[in-house]
Amino acid sequence: MTKAELIENVYEKVGFSKKDSSDLVELIFNVMKEALEKSEKIKISGFGNFIVRQKRARVGRNPQTGQTIEISARKVLTFRPSQVLKVQLNPDRKGV
Repeated sequence: MTKAELIENVYEKVGFSKKDSSDLVELIFNVMKEALEKSEKIKISGFGNFIVRQKRARVGRNPQTGQTIEISARKVLTFRPSQVLKVQLNPDRKGV
């Protein structure tokens, strides 16, 4: 699903104008981005958690040349689905 499709769904299901739907989706994404930039955890009940983790620098290898290179430290974004979402995705496995 693209952002445009998400905006279209909000437009159809909530009844806002397309501009209001677009503004709402943009606002939500901006609030989420600002929180993640501050390394804050985002927990959406029934959906999941977005967590920013710090990865340490490490030595890697170029698969084409075999040459070792240093991979710098960086932040990565992870998503962990909630138990509710896991069950919805796998209804045949109730105790995922």
